[in-house]
Amino acid sequence: MGYTYAIVGATGNVGTEMLEILSGSNLEVDECIAVASRNSVGREVSFGDKTLKCVDLETYDFSGVDIVLMSAGGGVSKDWSPRIAKQGALVIDNSSAWRMDPDVPLVVPEVNADAVAQTKKGIIANPNCSTIQMVVALKPLHDAAKIKRVVVSTYQSVSGGGKKNMDELWEQTKSVFHPQDTFPPVNFTKQIAFNVIPHIDVFMDSGDTKEEWKMKAETMKILDSNVKVTATAVRVPVFVGHAEALNIEFENELSADAARDILRESPGLMVVDKREDGGYVTPIECVGEYATYVSRIREDSTQDNTLNMWCVSDNLRKGAALNAVQVAEAVVNRGLVGKLNANA
Repeated sequence: MGYTYAIVGATGNVGTEMLEILSGSNLEVDECIAVASRNSVGREVSFGDKTLKCVDLETYDFSGVDIVLMSAGGGVSKDWSPRIAKQGALVIDNSSAWRMDPDVPLVVPEVNADAVAQTKKGIIANPNCSTIQMVVALKPLHDAAKIKRVVVSTYQSVSGGGKKNMDELWEQTKSVFHPQDTFPPVNFTKQIAFNVIPHIDVFMDSGDTKEEWKMKAETMKILDSNVKVTATAVRVPVFVGHAEALNIEFENELSADAARDILRESPGLMVVDKREDGGYVTPIECVGEYATYVSRIREDSTQDNTLNMWCVSDNLRKGAALNAVQVAEAVVNRGLVGKLNANA
């Protein structure tokens, strides 16, 4: 049985990825509607071998839609997701607007797929991109040896902040080689080209940035409220692909070899871990891929029951669009379409 889907924010980086992934998924799509802001009405986007013309979010009637994949930013989602849910559609939202709402499940299908049934508002939230790839790698290890604490440093690509950030990196990189064409920081606090910036999102009273807080709070909601997480989030001059260095402390003993074997058999993961030149995955190699890649798995000689590892993923795919489509698959496979909207 097929369903009707709508992509809200269809012209953005994540929206176009959603269209591509949905068209190639195992979901039976009777119809797909591309929805965008009024400025993009009539703009054409690709959906498999079809071309869709964008319709206006302000005037579109969602009553005939089964599942909406929302990627239009937190402000738009806060306003429109409840309205769309009341029209009968289930909303899977990619923004931060609903992630910590107790009535909205925060779902990574490899970790907590059954949580899709827990929505009380007709909305399911996609976690932060850096959280998604991390918990996919943590879940099987947590099941095996129970994680106590995670120390994570992220190396996040500029696409995590949207197309404007990608454009800034491109223009600044060119200006380095053509000094007469200066391009001062606009969307970043400092120059991003040939630099790294330990600052993503706003600073909080604790000294953490909100991005760092998200990784802690979201991991506790998705994986286990007893897992302690401390993060340092860094923006790097890479267009697509987030990387993370993880230090993981367990309650029980878990060797690097055992962890490697567990991760190899776990859904959504690929282990590339050779102790030789190039025997690991870097962000540029994961672009366009669905898997989260794990490398550099090794024991921490300074702390008992502790492992280090390197984790890389395409933030526009698994970190956003792919996860949303997988959430839709979890809903469909459980026969929950039409039973989770705000009127159910």
